[in-house]
Amino acid sequence: MHTSAHLPQPEGRDRYAAFEPITTRWSDNDIYGHVNNVVYYSWFDTAVNAHLIRHRALDLDHGSVIGLVVETQCNYFAPLAFPQRVDAGLRVTRIGRSSVRYEVGIFAEGAPLCAARGHFVHVYVDRSSRRPTALPEALRTRLQQLTLPG
Repeated sequence: MHTSAHLPQPEGRDRYAAFEPITTRWSDNDIYGHVNNVVYYSWFDTAVNAHLIRHRALDLDHGSVIGLVVETQCNYFAPLAFPQRVDAGLRVTRIGRSSVRYEVGIFAEGAPLCAARGHFVHVYVDRSSRRPTALPEALRTRLQQLTLPG
């Protein structure tokens, strides 16, 4: 039997190293009037890639490496709905030779606790061969800046 101590819990903003703003869209809502669960996975990808592009750690057009998602997961704690702004909190919890585990918290604008949180793993591969490749130095440096102490 599970106890609440073992179930995922919402986290505060202090558990994330950076934030990316996201604006919900009309199409994000489902028939029940809240953002559909699959949209959160899109937000994870959007927040991470927007952050890396803005910090010049990833070049989508000309870079020699691309990130492929190989694992993803999400827990939901509170509903969100259009029209609402949200903040995606980002942190990196593992940096390998060619892979990275990102953890993302989705917060309603101004809310102290996340409405959802999850992770995804990118394996970075050579753009042409699609074989895993070492993380470029600029990317590795930015990923280290997203890693929280402890």
